[in-house]
Amino acid sequence: MLIKDMLATGAPPAASTVKHIDRCLSCLSCTTTCPSGVDYHHLIDRARDHIEANYRRPPGERLVRWLVATVLPRRALFRTSARLAWLARPFAGLLPPRIAAMIAAAPARLPPPGIAERGGIHPALCPRIARVALLSGCVQPALAPSIDDAAIRLLTRHGIEVVVARAGCCGALARHMGHAEAARADARANIAAWETEVARGLDAIVVTTSGCGTAIKDYGQLFADDAEWGPRAARIAALARDITEVMAGVVLRSPVIAPGTAVAYHSACSMQHGQKVSSQPRALLAAVGFVIHEIGEGHICCGSAGTYSLLQPELSRALRDRKLGYIARTGARVVATGNIGCINQLQSDGVTMVHTVELLDWATGGPRPAGV
Repeated sequence: MLIKDMLATGAPPAASTVKHIDRCLSCLSCTTTCPSGVDYHHLIDRARDHIEANYRRPPGERLVRWLVATVLPRRALFRTSARLAWLARPFAGLLPPRIAAMIAAAPARLPPPGIAERGGIHPALCPRIARVALLSGCVQPALAPSIDDAAIRLLTRHGIEVVVARAGCCGALARHMGHAEAARADARANIAAWETEVARGLDAIVVTTSGCGTAIKDYGQLFADDAEWGPRAARIAALARDITEVMAGVVLRSPVIAPGTAVAYHSACSMQHGQKVSSQPRALLAAVGFVIHEIGEGHICCGSAGTYSLLQPELSRALRDRKLGYIARTGARVVATGNIGCINQLQSDGVTMVHTVELLDWATGGPRPAGV
């Protein structure tokens, strides 16, 4: 109703309306639950676009949002900023809460670039059954290059050729901020990069970050009113697959590790609500011998939610602590998920967060994931 009233008038929104819309996680749990099928996913996008165009935020908020929108989608800038943030940690208490939250979220050090970041083609290691493009992305390759490296090993081991095209940020970060044109610019660059590979023969565009997968599958809607880019975007969106969707259609190699390791599965909101991918990750993990433990309140967000942990740190921490409490009740020390935001949010003492693909890679012949 707030969105309806705001868009109907077309006037600058009230601060109270902006506050409530800013506090929305975009977890899309409401779309899963709503019996009327309200398209909230695109309503909240339109609301944020309207706010960005018609509302003047206080200077401190503008600074934080500018930093998030500028730094996160640019991999090299993100790496530099993470190093600077670590140096600034001793002074975090003197800074505004949201700036302090950004500094606290910075890792102590970043790992070296992985094999995926070099781009190029990774041939299938057995008779080829498919050819896919792997999204390289922005934040994940800097924070956890081991994820895409595991994806390349897993796919090529099972007969799937992988090409890493020069695609960058999917546009989801800009979309969360209400920067619609910046999101479209990111999407256009990716579409153009992938179209070259489509012309050479491509079975799927594989994504290992569920938040990005949700955004790419929605490219058709992002360009719905664009006569040139709309059809091109729709063709690319139709090829997008989470990696567990691709692996669910493959006969997995026999596991090389002992069965019985307990794994709690955290279904990221963008996976279960945004993409409606739920059974595949659990079935794949079980197929290679892991014992799956379900986490209580599995439909509720962990508080990462794209940029939410940076823009709404207090609410994000409360959701994180609630989720960690339910994880502890499972008794499992290893938690698998399909989204780098959730991994970064929930990593804590006593809990080892890993990507689902890292466990699948390990079980079928790859290296043991760190901390497992």
